[in-house]
Amino acid sequence: MTDNPSSHFGRQLKKERLSRGWSLDELQGHTGINAAHLSRIENGHRPPTEKVAKACDSAFPERRGWFLDYFTDLQKWSEVPSWFRPWAEYEMSTTTLRAWSPSVIPGLLQAEDYARVIVSEGPDVTAEKVAECVANRMARQKRVLFRDDPPRAWFLVDITSLRRMPASHPVMATQLRHLITVSELPNVTIQVVPECVHAGLNGGFTLADGAAYAESVVSGQAFTDQQTASTLARRFDTIRGEAMRVSESAALLREMAAHERLAQVKLQRRQRRGLR
Repeated sequence: MTDNPSSHFGRQLKKERLSRGWSLDELQGHTGINAAHLSRIENGHRPPTEKVAKACDSAFPERRGWFLDYFTDLQKWSEVPSWFRPWAEYEMSTTTLRAWSPSVIPGLLQAEDYARVIVSEGPDVTAEKVAECVANRMARQKRVLFRDDPPRAWFLVDITSLRRMPASHPVMATQLRHLITVSELPNVTIQVVPECVHAGLNGGFTLADGAAYAESVVSGQAFTDQQTASTLARRFDTIRGEAMRVSESAALLREMAAHERLAQVKLQRRQRRGLR
């Protein structure tokens, strides 16, 4: 099977077909799409079309429009950096996900306003590039964390990323609320890593089933060899050993959010007094 995002569409189609015990000819009867063409889509040799996606949603209504939603998102993947696309495929099919990012909140946890600030810090950025990157990041979160069969995800959040902006900054306020909301998802665990010397200071990485991803200043790379994945998995466990407990992390996020709300109220009062 080809290693591209379209292959996930095909695997999901085949999964639904086999779960019902349908042959390709029977699937043709339910979708009106040629069986040979459906076979090529299932095997990742042909990309889906909008017509195919709509036909699949009609054949599998319990997926609640997943096929068309995924197809629509897929059209934007041409804007995603080429070196990230192989990893996007692993994210879409994994059952577990573990992520660590020093100094910056992991991309899968970033609120839209926070992501916009982070992206804007890069060199040679334009308003169009920033908007495109932020939109892709939000779509990625939807595909990974909010799909019908989301992975069991563990995120280690560096406490310095929470202190990067003043508590009264509206972007940080939105980000804290977003972290609290995501942490309440049944498939997500968030732990805060305090300031200390640990194995994750050299860089961030993400782990999926049988694969790992690490990003440098200019690009990123997906690793599928067992040695690299195992080494980074052990490193993740070492960093997690230094993290706050889940309950302590949740309490800290709520405390920081409450402090932010108080800071916002005080700022608004000062601003009103200045207008008088």
